[in-house]
Amino acid sequence: MIVGAGSAGCVLAERLSASHSVVLLEAGGDDRSPEVVVPAAFSKLFKTERDWNFSSEPEPAADGRSLYLPRGKMVGGSSGMNAMLYVRGRPSDYDGWAEAGATGWDWDTVLPVFREMESNSRGEDDFHGDSGPVRVEDQRAPNPLSRRFVEAAIAAGIPPNRDFNGQDQEGVGFFQVTQRRGRRWSAADAYLKPALRRPTLELVTAAKASRLIIEKETARGVEYHSDGNVSRVEAEAGVILAAGSYGSPHLLQLSGVGDPDHLAGVGIPVVVSSPEVGENLQDHPIAGAMYESLLPGTLDDAENMVEMLRWLVLRRGRLTSPVAEAGAFVRSLPHMAEPDLQFYFGPVSFDNHGLEPFDGHAFTFGPLLLNPMSRGWVRARDDDPTSSPAIQVNCLTERHDLDALIRGMEIAADIAARGPLDPYRGRRIHPAPGVASQDELADFIRGKVELLYHPVGTCRMGSDDTAVVDPELRVNGVERLRVVDASVMPTITSGNTNAPTMMIAERAARMILGDPG
Repeated sequence: MIVGAGSAGCVLAERLSASHSVVLLEAGGDDRSPEVVVPAAFSKLFKTERDWNFSSEPEPAADGRSLYLPRGKMVGGSSGMNAMLYVRGRPSDYDGWAEAGATGWDWDTVLPVFREMESNSRGEDDFHGDSGPVRVEDQRAPNPLSRRFVEAAIAAGIPPNRDFNGQDQEGVGFFQVTQRRGRRWSAADAYLKPALRRPTLELVTAAKASRLIIEKETARGVEYHSDGNVSRVEAEAGVILAAGSYGSPHLLQLSGVGDPDHLAGVGIPVVVSSPEVGENLQDHPIAGAMYESLLPGTLDDAENMVEMLRWLVLRRGRLTSPVAEAGAFVRSLPHMAEPDLQFYFGPVSFDNHGLEPFDGHAFTFGPLLLNPMSRGWVRARDDDPTSSPAIQVNCLTERHDLDALIRGMEIAADIAARGPLDPYRGRRIHPAPGVASQDELADFIRGKVELLYHPVGTCRMGSDDTAVVDPELRVNGVERLRVVDASVMPTITSGNTNAPTMMIAERAARMILGDPG
């Protein structure tokens, strides 16, 4: 039994169904939508039936705002509505996991898995593979404005970098993307859809798991709601939670696995005491600068018949854009050993997740904090499985995080002022003209900071007694139960989390099948 057909669930379903009978439950529906396959349209999926549409509790260090937290609710999960950027993080992320007790998750162990799962359009080398199911390509039609951003960043002293997943992460360049000839290539495309031809794999959609069936501290199956009915499926070999950093801890708590004081407070009988379930939530905070563009040709008018025909016939043009086309990994202070900021650049107005339209042309870019110190939580509100969990990210509650983003906004202003952007740069929209001091930037960041869709950590793996799962991702205190998704990361990776999540699932499948190598 696998709960969740997202990035991890799709990988597990393909790998395990090759030799086992597998039932895969997905709360959402299919991924057959133009907004899924057309890369530049991903934000049109926000707040639709294919989005869980979570929101945080009022964030105390972000002006008391509730932050929007989109998550994919469909086959493919968030790999069907993300920006498709393929970023693994850096070796120190994984070596840090191993040093903290996640034995066997060091860089030398995970790099071969990344290489084997990848089919990179650039071919095979020491860091990349060319025969795996995950298609990784260079962008087909980078915007001229994105090229100007790269030139401006180089003029500001940031070194060029052609491969953020190569020898060194630091520098500026273009992201590679999980696309295949100009269309999205999700985990469902890479893994699940080919596997559905097997008689050993059954996919059940519109099936929301409500609780785990746990008897004598052993997982026996899953209860789920579908079409107004409650059904249950028993698992002969075991149950795997792949419902994500919000869904997996919530389902554990609904099943009585969690902090006893919290469970008692919401009326859930305690089955197994595991106080860290739902704790340790991390996500990447981002602040953006937005400028009016003096020249057309941005993505703000890309939704037209010419561009649509170009995409339909040639799979080229502006609709192949991941929106965040270019980026940089930067040290906000010179003495730092590694970059602490990731910049995104989009040749488009992207305010409030792209939900607020702009009359004209614009470009947006800004810093994301790679390794925030702030920690939040996910908790069941009550014993009702149809209720959304309460999510508190505690964004910017650590002063370190705010200070780093302030320095990032100063770097952004420096890049924007460079000569390569002169033909495009109009008035600054965000922050407002005149906002320059650190106190003013701090106020701006608190009022505009958002999270960039990378929640991790709520079912932390480790070797200590308080870890939710052990290094083989087995839930401590419950037999025949594993968690396999981004929630098991002890700390967030330095970059986008989709590729690391698929890697985790690849390794988990090998462990389950008895081949840890």
